[in-house]
Amino acid sequence: MTDTVISSATKEVVIGFDRPFVMIGERINPTGRKLLAAEMKEGDFSRVEADAIAQVAGGAQMLDVNAGIPLADEPALLAKAIQLVQGIVDVPLAIDSSIVEALEAGMAVYQGKPLINSVTGEDEQMERVLPLVAKHGAAVVAISNDETGISEDPDVRFEVAKKIVNRAADHGIPKEDVVVDPLVMPIGAMGTAGRQVFALVNRLRNELGVNTTCGASNVSFGLPARNNITGTFLSMAIAHGMTSAIMNPLHAEVKDAVMAADVLAGNDPNCAAWIAAKRDPEAGGGAREGRRGGRRRRTEASG
Repeated sequence: MTDTVISSATKEVVIGFDRPFVMIGERINPTGRKLLAAEMKEGDFSRVEADAIAQVAGGAQMLDVNAGIPLADEPALLAKAIQLVQGIVDVPLAIDSSIVEALEAGMAVYQGKPLINSVTGEDEQMERVLPLVAKHGAAVVAISNDETGISEDPDVRFEVAKKIVNRAADHGIPKEDVVVDPLVMPIGAMGTAGRQVFALVNRLRNELGVNTTCGASNVSFGLPARNNITGTFLSMAIAHGMTSAIMNPLHAEVKDAVMAADVLAGNDPNCAAWIAAKRDPEAGGGAREGRRGGRRRRTEASG
């Protein structure tokens, strides 16, 4: 069994096989959010704070924090955002940047064991990112593309993931601390994108023994009723072995699909989380009254 342990100063989250799916909140990311980007660049982090609180209240067990803003001081912004978020919520964080200096700045101020998002299979990036991950005792997201780009062949992506896992081991990073992103492509542009990811997740679990994550909303890009597509994709991915995703926990259709998949996969013991979230607080009467009511309704219907 592979358990990836991520922690804040006070809380620990475990990503693992046969465990409840881990929802990593995606909202603290200025990419595609012009207002958030403008505010962060000007030093206004009020929206970051509000998004952090709302996502945790919505059920996110972790939060992804990104400060990638063109022409801004990304290392300083990312470090400040991490400190602010850790000051108001207690969940562990994924430190998200393609800039190595920003990752280093974020790790320097982080309290606990973060998930670093991310490293690719490019040799130069692995040799810059993996030593930092090892130095700080962090876990890392391994994105299955390399110098050749993103292959449409899932077997090629598997080999890239394997390469990163092996290179991480060379730096003293165990496979438990490598969470592979198999790369989810928009299903509207690539009709086989779903099948590719499901097959790849199976191999990553059964052959490499690593946990997995993805940017879940990518799959529905450009389609109507996106939340329905994303939620169904996640429930199917969970059935194939995916253990976490960067997603929006505020979308009820997506969150419900994840929770229901946990129930059906046997990863919600006694359906406790589902019942706690869905029980009608005004139902009253308990199961006994419900059974009596059911008999009465059946009798009335048969008459």
